[in-house]
Amino acid sequence: MNSIVIIDYGMGNLRSVEKALEKAGGKVKVSHDLDDVRSAEAIVLPGVGAFGDAMERLTRRGLDAAIKEAVAAGKPFLGICLGLALLFDESDEHGVHAGLGLLPGRVELLPTRLKVPHIGWNRISAQKDSRLFKGVPNGSYFYFVHSYAVVPRLDTDVLCRTEYGCEFVSGIERGNMAAVQFHPEKSSALGLRMLKNFVSFS
Repeated sequence: MNSIVIIDYGMGNLRSVEKALEKAGGKVKVSHDLDDVRSAEAIVLPGVGAFGDAMERLTRRGLDAAIKEAVAAGKPFLGICLGLALLFDESDEHGVHAGLGLLPGRVELLPTRLKVPHIGWNRISAQKDSRLFKGVPNGSYFYFVHSYAVVPRLDTDVLCRTEYGCEFVSGIERGNMAAVQFHPEKSSALGLRMLKNFVSFS
């Protein structure tokens, strides 16, 4: 893969994602330029922060449409943390906000009695085979920082689940589109393995 664009919409530590993908062997560019996004061979949508703010920024720059075009064209797509949540129809974070609508479902406050935000290392339980997890043992630990979780309408979209006082969906995959709640760029060797798998997608 020669060209991975990390979408910069002003939310999140993009540098850590960029460095991790470069270490995984990717040729990476951080950009909010629509031409860069449209010419990319693969797209990464990271982010931390509020869902509504993120959608407002994406929409204002026309990046929402560019993301949908990339996914429709079959380009490999990886969402990270907030980049997972944004794929769904809507979120109830600080009011109801419409998302990208690429996957049916919504985003809700993590329904756990444990401390929120959920910060730390937790296991993933794979729900189906995925090239994204090639070489990553089921039950591996990844690093999480979040207060909300996605609730997909279709079980077939669920890639993995995690327990944190409740069971929640920690990853999705449909066709060329995958996204995870955890931060692979902060998840040591196994996170790097996952990113290498993404870089290798053709």
